Amino acid sequence: MAKIGVIGAGSWGTALSVLLHNNGNEVTVWSIDPGEVQMLTEKREHEKKLPGVKLPEDMQITGDLEGTIKGKDFLVLAVPSPFTRATAKKMNPFVAEGQIIVDVAKGIEESTLMTLSRQIEEEIPQADVAVLSGPSHAEEVGRGLPTTCVIGAKTKKTAEYLQSVFISKVFRVYTSPDILGIELGGSLKNVIALAAGIADGLGYGDNTKAALITRGIAEIARLGVKMGGRIESFTGLTGIGDLIVTCASVHSRNRKAGFLMGQGRTMEQAMEEVQMVVEGVYSAKAAKKLAQQYQVSMPIVEAVNEVLFEGKNPAEAVDGLMMRASRSENAAMPWEEE
Repeated sequence: MAKIGVIGAGSWGTALSVLLHNNGNEVTVWSIDPGEVQMLTEKREHEKKLPGVKLPEDMQITGDLEGTIKGKDFLVLAVPSPFTRATAKKMNPFVAEGQIIVDVAKGIEESTLMTLSRQIEEEIPQADVAVLSGPSHAEEVGRGLPTTCVIGAKTKKTAEYLQSVFISKVFRVYTSPDILGIELGGSLKNVIALAAGIADGLGYGDNTKAALITRGIAEIARLGVKMGGRIESFTGLTGIGDLIVTCASVHSRNRKAGFLMGQGRTMEQAMEEVQMVVEGVYSAKAAKKLAQQYQVSMPIVEAVNEVLFEGKNPAEAVDGLMMRASRSENAAMPWEEE
């Protein structure tokens, strides 16, 4: 049995807390919001973000950050990506040398272009930082529906230890040394999912969705490999797998926000209606900056930025993508000589 502190009591933190408890571990969940602590303690359910998923009576819910961190075998950092750095800074005084922190959010910091693990390492240099990612909506993990994810860590020892704690008959976990590739796949797919949602909101069909997913993973992989990620990560669970589920699922907040924008809402109106952090909005500018920095073509990412921040009509953005200059699907594939 492991002693685990979960930092963040939103839908994903709550779902993973239940999973880890069901695996026989002692779990303490921290929230920054006193009202959320009271609600979870009394109701044993996150009625707003994860209705129907009951928290075990012996699971502690607390607002005491120090008590959640100290003495734990490892920590799960489950706050939305825009709050990762600030939360890590608060955690620093209580994290022991070598204590494992598993980040489970997805995003890139716009101001620094850092992935979340790098932000955590900068704020908590004494920690052993790992990541958990994959096609895994909290609504389904909380209900115990079969799911697969990947643990990325610096050492095989850390990855296999975490794998042994998370894995169950409903939650299969693989391991990988490619932390960067895992994080880039997990964050950039949110931007493509906004585009998929916009297409749905415009009333386009399955052909359009398939095109966005296929060309979207091509963009993600081009940038990811240029930055040092492994191509295998982008063809696996944290690349194409996560992209498919986020572009297609009714649970996807990024797809839902895009859908609303496709129907005519502004970005601000869509985010307000979704009522949860739409991480693709925060990653979109960072993705565009990375594409420019690494001189990688990412037309879907550029189009999403134009819709989000430049007021471009979504239908015109799609027209622009369709009418770009003609090219080969894969320029590296040679033609036979005629």
